[in-house]
Amino acid sequence: MASSLSSKQFVRGPRSDGGAGFGFHVSDPRKLFPPTLHISFRRTAPPRKLQVQAVGSTFGNFFRVTTFGESHGGGVGCIIDGCPPRIPLTEADLQVDLDRRRPGQSRITTPRKETDTCRIYSGVTEGLTTGSPIMVKVPNTDQRGHDYKEMSIAYRPSHADATYDFKYGVRSVQGGGRSSARETIGRVAAGAVAKKIIKAFSGTEVLAYVSQVHNVVLSEGLVNHETLSLEEIESNIVRCPDPEYAEKMIAAIDAVRVRGDSIGGVVTCIARNVPRGLGSPVFDKLEAELARACMSLPATKGFEFGSGFAGTLLTGSEHNDEFYIDKNGRIRTRTNRSGGIQGEYLMGKS
Repeated sequence: MASSLSSKQFVRGPRSDGGAGFGFHVSDPRKLFPPTLHISFRRTAPPRKLQVQAVGSTFGNFFRVTTFGESHGGGVGCIIDGCPPRIPLTEADLQVDLDRRRPGQSRITTPRKETDTCRIYSGVTEGLTTGSPIMVKVPNTDQRGHDYKEMSIAYRPSHADATYDFKYGVRSVQGGGRSSARETIGRVAAGAVAKKIIKAFSGTEVLAYVSQVHNVVLSEGLVNHETLSLEEIESNIVRCPDPEYAEKMIAAIDAVRVRGDSIGGVVTCIARNVPRGLGSPVFDKLEAELARACMSLPATKGFEFGSGFAGTLLTGSEHNDEFYIDKNGRIRTRTNRSGGIQGEYLMGKS
């Protein structure tokens, strides 16, 4: 059967790109196009420089928290997305925790005077969450920008002044802007909401206390994590549940405070009645998520889980948490050197 293309022969010749095979070689490219079509050949523009974008104000997946505001701006706060509907919530619920972080409440905290009174602008109606984003704002009432005047010509050591300037070419001289610890107001407000959710869902309780100030270290075993209460933690201004060590910690802070200096410390956090199975393999391990949240707190320089770095002083057999079945038929561990998490997942009820 004759091909309908047999009357027209293909032209074999060198490809215009220099490769082998079939192609056409035309001495004048303009003959391929109608007279009215004009093609201009221009040199490709050089690639644009990478643009630096400020990101990192949002944390979470299903329960997402975005904090906003600066230390000496109009106010600070957060937007919470992913809160279930019909959760009882009032401004008074948030104020309890905001009052705990409020500055100026004792001689060992920052002297800044703020009421930190919060207001809920959306996501709550008649005392119940609606399921839509919740906006919480706390106004700044004790802005003292003049206190930072000399910071406009000099970087504070070990602060974010220099790095903000290097990265963005601009910075908030007054109080450090987004790098200020005042940013944590949004986290505290969101945390108060999260605590209500997990308490209602599984009876989970989260507590934290100061376990070290400088070289004053709370001895292991003095605090019973099974029975520890918020009242014990709140019994003194340093929030250490052991009265004797609390006095030592306060004395250590006072000794450097009068010299205009400061010292660091360690906060121990425990979670009780936590559902099993939280966390996912590889990059979404629960330990990794918690580390990311904690290490993003201003001035944080270390994070330990379970035995932490002290675990390196033990052998593998010494460090292992042995399983057993309790009187209720549940699988438990006799020790908790893993911090309640083995592999990627939470063991639960630890």
